[in-house]
Amino acid sequence: MKLLLVYLTLGVPAGIIGIPYSFLVGNVKRLYRIAMWIANAGVRAAGIRIEVSGLENVPAGRPCIYMCNHVSNLDPPVVLPVLPGQCSVLLKKELMSIPILGRAMRMGDFVPVERGGKRDAAQASVVAAGKALGDGLNILVFPEGTRSKDGHLSTFKKGPFFLAMETLAPVVPVAVSGTEKMMRKGSAAITPGVARVRLLPVIEPKDFETREDLLRAVREEIAAALPEEMKPLD
Repeated sequence: MKLLLVYLTLGVPAGIIGIPYSFLVGNVKRLYRIAMWIANAGVRAAGIRIEVSGLENVPAGRPCIYMCNHVSNLDPPVVLPVLPGQCSVLLKKELMSIPILGRAMRMGDFVPVERGGKRDAAQASVVAAGKALGDGLNILVFPEGTRSKDGHLSTFKKGPFFLAMETLAPVVPVAVSGTEKMMRKGSAAITPGVARVRLLPVIEPKDFETREDLLRAVREEIAAALPEEMKPLD
């Protein structure tokens, strides 16, 4: 697999060198830029072309929360490198245990999320994400919580919207399509093609009375931007 080969060939040396360097200088910005370049290089090596639109919708000078639908394991390496600014990511806790990568993600203030709905763990994730926003980082979150089984937009978890209402950080809905055909759930095979990433107009949490109202607005925006075969069935 070309994508994996690129990640192993470039990612491992970058981590071995970049992690100690970042620790010594007390800054991960250079390591983050290198990691995003490697992520994008792996995707391109796999024959995936990325079309990005809506970059003008990203608010200038304000850390924001990118909320994206999730249909494939390719979504993070496709979406993350094209997002403006440095991003933290809400991701499942198990990924933090991957050698080298896990350490790099912790240094980049990525936020582990423990599955199972434990209240204390969820609150800790929100606090950590809020701190990342306060430090000037953007947040990328997949509010469905896991990949869609059939490509259709599924229900959203409430946690990311609690974060948005608590911090009042602007929300940028993101619609990704094409990746569902390139790497399907349960398969490691990659089919070359075009991935489309659409950044939609900002939604301000302060304009909503409840997180349920905000959730509904974000989900409707993403649903409207997806191809017909990916729209929610409910």
